[in-house]
Amino acid sequence: MSHTPSELKYASSHEWARLEEDGSVTVGITDHAQEALGDVVFVELPGVGDTLAAGDEAGVVESVKAASDIYAPIGGEVIEVNSALEDEPETVNADPYNDGWFYKLKPADAGELDKLLSAEDYQQHCEDED
Repeated sequence: MSHTPSELKYASSHEWARLEEDGSVTVGITDHAQEALGDVVFVELPGVGDTLAAGDEAGVVESVKAASDIYAPIGGEVIEVNSALEDEPETVNADPYNDGWFYKLKPADAGELDKLLSAEDYQQHCEDED
């Protein structure tokens, strides 16, 4: 079973969200998602300054098997992107929850995090999908 850190929140579309101490929210894709994709070869990230609503397309992750859209788990303004992924997209496979993060948001409404899935609920969602 893939690793699902309990302190994160999850979208059913396989993104994770972590509330940082400064109030920003870091977003990436889950271990389950990177495992399903296989070897990641390219990541297209949103632009700094982009405003996203929950569920908006925020980029694309391409693997040797498929290209998959990534979605914003909550709404807000993109304040930083992980530009290291442009040269090292395989980081998403190696470390999806730390070095393989995608972008950071200044949330429009941090309360939206409460609408996301807990680790337990997300694992159940993955099992139901399989």
